[in-house]
Amino acid sequence: QALLVESGGGVVQPGGSLRLSCAASGFMFNVATMSWYRQAPGKERELVASLNSVGNRKNYADSVRGRFIISRDNAKKTVALQMNNVEDADTAVYYCHAKIGTATTWGQGTQVSVSS
Repeated sequence: QALLVESGGGVVQPGGSLRLSCAASGFMFNVATMSWYRQAPGKERELVASLNSVGNRKNYADSVRGRFIISRDNAKKTVALQMNNVEDADTAVYYCHAKIGTATTWGQGTQVSVSS
């Protein structure tokens, strides 16, 4: 059974940094496209960043490009999201997502709150 477990969420001040991590199990992690999505209160879930299976193609939402970095460790079956210079608008539940062909898996989400 495919499983994704996020960790690292919490409260961070504007301008601060936070690192989210996602541990994968139960599927072939090294062939999956891995992504981070987020959903703010009252808004639709949106793609934040994605990374292909070998880690050489990254895509970012315009709102986070230059501030967030997605990375993966295929040996450890983990994917991370380094969040730098966070803004109030980054407050949301962050979800880890895996995709192999048409099969997708979601994590349970981790809350990130930006507050002074």
